[in-house]
Amino acid sequence: MTDLSAFPITRRWPPRTPGAIQLYSLNTPNGVKVSIALEEMGLPYDAHLVDFETKDQLSPEFLSLNPNNKIPAIIDPEGPGGKPLPLFESGAILIYLAEKTGRLLPEDRRYEVLQWLMFQMGGVGPMFGQLGFFHHFAGKEIEDPRPKERYRAEAERLLKVLEGAMEGREWIAGDYSIADIAICPWLRALRDFYKAADLAGWGGLTAVPAWLERFLDRPAVQRGLTIPSR
Repeated sequence: MTDLSAFPITRRWPPRTPGAIQLYSLNTPNGVKVSIALEEMGLPYDAHLVDFETKDQLSPEFLSLNPNNKIPAIIDPEGPGGKPLPLFESGAILIYLAEKTGRLLPEDRRYEVLQWLMFQMGGVGPMFGQLGFFHHFAGKEIEDPRPKERYRAEAERLLKVLEGAMEGREWIAGDYSIADIAICPWLRALRDFYKAADLAGWGGLTAVPAWLERFLDRPAVQRGLTIPSR
């Protein structure tokens, strides 16, 4: 059994199953990427709630694993060479898990999957998140319309890119992959949590909404969306 006591984070969140991947997360769009991937891949994992309301992400223990104070983060007790691997950044974690299992990153479409993963990391996540801030959270109190409009227009543009890419396709890179797992939780958040999809032209789309519903119908996705429970 791998000893994880050298990692300070385990003092605040003790492993319940030390041999399993330790997941430190919250069921946000970024957080559920990893729990969904773990469910899809059938990997054993131990989910620990990082509660934003109590600022767990700013605790010394969490910062010892991710100095950028963002979720998700993991420790894999059986990393490369059989040594524990600490890792943060959801995109990096998805790539690592896919390579570890040989799943959801097909070799013949590897770079196509990665390009759409990076599209989410660099565009969809930041822009949808900013639109959500200005529409649903404290940003809506700002009277200047320009910030919200900037993010609204960019979110609409990104949705149009995805709509064109999804024409005639079931999944963004051909086969179901970590790219779908990266993008679809943000589509769900834009529509259901931020309530901003209609602002960004959702009503004029067909392929993207159908894609999201296919994603949400997957049993592993339904499980992963609730982990870790709040």
